[in-house]
Amino acid sequence: MIKLITGKKGTGKTKILIDQINDAVKSTNGNLVCIEKGDNIRRSISFRVRWCDTESFAIEGYDSFYGFVAGMLAGNYDIKDIFVDGILKIGGHDLEAFGCLLEKLDKLTGEEATIVFTVSADAEELPSNVKQFIK
Repeated sequence: MIKLITGKKGTGKTKILIDQINDAVKSTNGNLVCIEKGDNIRRSISFRVRWCDTESFAIEGYDSFYGFVAGMLAGNYDIKDIFVDGILKIGGHDLEAFGCLLEKLDKLTGEEATIVFTVSADAEELPSNVKQFIK
């Protein structure tokens, strides 16, 4: 399952994500992962969450990101939630390509895991293949 938190820069998306991460720690029966570029939220989330910096793994672009997530899920069947802060910083600003990534990840995760993304864009700006994941 894919979920999006959208809005322009400075609208509180990362704060919402941090709260969701820390709430999930209290209720999950599996593993949690947080992915971001840099270490902006690392100290704001529980130590029980596996934190990954995309720069440490040389992840650039949506294909690279997909491979990273697919590999992580293949190596650990207990991952229940993945939280991604600033996906456009990781993959780029090609929103159509982002939509293709979301469709592939939705097929990959099914109902087994949830991936939550923060997206620095208003919902109206997003193409239909991205909007379908706004819940």
